[in-house]
Amino acid sequence: MTDRTILCFGDSNTHGTRALATLDSQGRFPRAERWPQVMAAELRDGWEVIAEGHPGRTTVFDDPVEGSHKNGLTVLPALLETHRPLDLVIVMLGTNDTKTRFSAPAFDIAKGLERIAATIRLSGSGPDRGAPGVLLAAPVPVVETGVLAPMFAGAAEKSRALAPLLRDVAGRLGTGFVDLGGVAEVDPVDGVHLTAEGQAAIGRAMAGAVQAMFS
Repeated sequence: MTDRTILCFGDSNTHGTRALATLDSQGRFPRAERWPQVMAAELRDGWEVIAEGHPGRTTVFDDPVEGSHKNGLTVLPALLETHRPLDLVIVMLGTNDTKTRFSAPAFDIAKGLERIAATIRLSGSGPDRGAPGVLLAAPVPVVETGVLAPMFAGAAEKSRALAPLLRDVAGRLGTGFVDLGGVAEVDPVDGVHLTAEGQAAIGRAMAGAVQAMFS
């Protein structure tokens, strides 16, 4: 069987960033412990998994503090062309959009994710220039604690409100959907990033969601 190709389009939790004890921490889980690789191991042969996680990545916002290169929508078309043909794009974004600096309600964050999904579907980056499949993942909700708490003030409520809105987006667009809020919890060290156990649990859940979409 020809390999199917999956692009994992996400932020620091797709990158494998460890919880930050200080603002200048730069730790990263070993490759085998990051959820895209855990998912790949669960799927086994016949799947190519490309991890594209950028710390600080937003859906559609230029970051006035960290730079416009954090805007996921801006970089997305180049990534789709780079890795085509793609059978599936998994989108796990939205956490950084809850930062205080963006003043974005959960509804607007979901609309940003809807635009990301529509861009993927219209890209012609699937097999035979068709539309890649899309799996929208509602990220694990934020807890306002640790060194990131000031940056994410008010984010806990918004991140909890995102899953039902994103489920509606997936229903309208006919994409896959998985709610990771019931799969893992954030590391209490910083309230944003995942533990090793959380990375593993998400990798297994993603594998199950992918298999359901392609069964």
